Amino acid sequence: MRIFVFGSSITSSYWNGAATYYRGIYRHLAALGHQITFAEPDAYERQQHRDDEDYSYVESLVYATPGDLQRMYAIASQAELIIKHSGVGVGDAELEFAVARGIQSTARRAFWDVDAPATLARVEADPDPFRPLIPEFDFIFTYGGGSVVVEHYRRLGAKNCQPIYNGLEPGVHHPVPKDFSLDCDLVLVANRLPDRERRVEQFFLRAAQLAPDLRFILGGEGWSGKKLPPNVRWIGHVGTCDHNRVNCSARMVLNINRDSMVEVGFSPPTRVFEAAGAAACLVTDAWTGIEMFFEPGKEILVAESAEDIVSLLRNTTGDQAARIGLAMRERALRDHTYAQRAAQVSQILANAAQQPRSAVA
Repeated sequence: MRIFVFGSSITSSYWNGAATYYRGIYRHLAALGHQITFAEPDAYERQQHRDDEDYSYVESLVYATPGDLQRMYAIASQAELIIKHSGVGVGDAELEFAVARGIQSTARRAFWDVDAPATLARVEADPDPFRPLIPEFDFIFTYGGGSVVVEHYRRLGAKNCQPIYNGLEPGVHHPVPKDFSLDCDLVLVANRLPDRERRVEQFFLRAAQLAPDLRFILGGEGWSGKKLPPNVRWIGHVGTCDHNRVNCSARMVLNINRDSMVEVGFSPPTRVFEAAGAAACLVTDAWTGIEMFFEPGKEILVAESAEDIVSLLRNTTGDQAARIGLAMRERALRDHTYAQRAAQVSQILANAAQQPRSAVA
């Protein structure tokens, strides 16, 4: 199938946590024989911070807005499926209208939500131009959210809603030798965002304050100027090429979800599977649905507070942490690879192709 995609960026992880997800999904859809064109805007300095990776599995188009949009629409009209991801970051409302109604084509249309809690909160809170477009998409895909998100989208008139969760790309995220310059007790990689900062303060920075004898590393953009405890070292943006090195150098890796993801649940972020690939011992804040992906206490550690994090750091031996990390990696390799996620998408598309357009559900 010829697939045209509008997304934030597949070439850069700079202020773009979805990059790992895009790469995993589209690399394996291409391996299944689909032809992918991925269009991303030249925005947010991402083209100046491109990750040094192989993107030959897609035709990558970088466009200027608004000047190049009509050209993108013309190219998209030749596809068999046109996908608009949420959170492109530039001209989202225009792109949503164009993909749902504006592009003249026989192609099927999909909205692929990479932040369903935020999207659904937006359309419920305000009169939003996206809400009346929802029933017009042939497919709604989401990268998380479970039954809560599925039921919500169906109430809004979606023909269907299929969660396609984050996963592991074993060839990208895997164990590597420890970098002793990054040696620490706990590392967190998270960009500074309004609905995450409070939880970073509650879990990570509070844990550092409670354990001044332990060493903490904070990665991610936006933390310049933030007052940090003296035992926290900020290392700035961590590109995807450095994820393995960072995850394999800390005694434990911390995941902190944004507020909206915690409230909805069933939304394991890319960081969880990146750590799993590296066989890192991962500590996560609690969210509904963890046990669907990894077994708490055996494959992943769960903390309800900063005090819990400090207790885990002090009471988990190095051998125990290593066993947990290896168990998490084995589970991810068995049940949660991007090859499996892409096969799920491909099967959904194949099933739909056998049905009349109006019957897709």
